[in-house]
Amino acid sequence: MDSSFFRKHLVLVLGLLSLTFGLSLTAFPDNNLHIIACDVGQGDAILITYKTNEILIDGGPDNSVLSCLSRHMPFWDRTLEMVILTHPQADHFTGLIEVFRRYKVELFLTNAVDGSAQSYQLLKSQVGGGGVSVASPIVGQRYRLGLIYLDVLNPPQGFISKNLNDSIVLKMNYGDFKAIFTGDIEGNMDSKLLENNLLEPVNYLKVNHHGSKNGLTKPILEALRPEVAVISAGKQNRFGHPHKETLDLLNSYGIKILRTDQVGDVEILSDGKSWWAR
Repeated sequence: MDSSFFRKHLVLVLGLLSLTFGLSLTAFPDNNLHIIACDVGQGDAILITYKTNEILIDGGPDNSVLSCLSRHMPFWDRTLEMVILTHPQADHFTGLIEVFRRYKVELFLTNAVDGSAQSYQLLKSQVGGGGVSVASPIVGQRYRLGLIYLDVLNPPQGFISKNLNDSIVLKMNYGDFKAIFTGDIEGNMDSKLLENNLLEPVNYLKVNHHGSKNGLTKPILEALRPEVAVISAGKQNRFGHPHKETLDLLNSYGIKILRTDQVGDVEILSDGKSWWAR
């Protein structure tokens, strides 16, 4: 029988599944890297996918991240190869509690800053009871997942801090495509990153601290020279994020700005050479 017959019927079956169960056909694996800044309101949750491998950076302030995972992961895939908590603030970790309940997580990366909130202790209990491998990354370490390479730029070895915004910072390489994920680092961290020559031009910047005026600085932007800057913030949030100062700084360099409070999930794709938004 003609192979086109099977292809047509496969498309029909997938279409029926999509209509019946609300499955997104865009979640089926392809040969591109996908970076999705999930629309989780005032918080951060970034899903990185390549074929059947997934990395989740932060989990947002509530369970909205679960909807994002459902939209952008195949319905049969219940494993996250890596989950990273950049720092223990509620707008970054709360959604991870339910993620650990519903998904198998192979590796959990978290920093040495400890949170005292009861919900954070619940997350730690959930992780500890699930037999998950846990590591605290430091500068110079590299993690590999297939063709994705993650280099740790912060924190340094022996890192001790009481500032909950002191976040894990990661640079990602996928072929010639480069991205940087900055958590909520503030201006005091800029000098450390610059002094140690850890920054280089990238294609993609996750703007730190939801676009706060206390986050991104001109020296950092000069070193990174991103082509696209993604800001995760809630609509009409009480902090006024992103601040005008940050938007003006990005615009002065002609950088394309994409915001979850304006467009919902922000998805960037790359074939390892070029990139585009969807």
